[in-house]
Amino acid sequence: MQILGLYNYWIVIVLMMAGLYIMIARYNLIKKMIGLGVFQTSIFYLYISMGKVTGGSAPILDDNVTQYSNPLPHVLILTAIVVGVATTAVALALIVRIHEEYNTIEEDEIKAIEAAEHDS
Repeated sequence: MQILGLYNYWIVIVLMMAGLYIMIARYNLIKKMIGLGVFQTSIFYLYISMGKVTGGSAPILDDNVTQYSNPLPHVLILTAIVVGVATTAVALALIVRIHEEYNTIEEDEIKAIEAAEHDS
């Protein structure tokens, strides 16, 4: 069964769809950030699983090694993790400021407050 051999890609799809659903279906800003984190984790897992070469070795020159594994996807994921953490930190700081301003972190309540301020 070829489909069972690709279980890591099925995990990526499930995590990606769960993160996307959380981001779209929830109105709480913290829950949206959690959904974004799940979505980012699925992308990390996708790149890491694509970068794995069965039987590959680290790219160190050796006469006994004929197949090497490319380290670039792993390096890119390390960079993406740092960017993801920074993005999450900035978003959470903005959510704190939004809560200070509106006393809520529910998106629909914030829109209602904005609409009421605009009308008056």
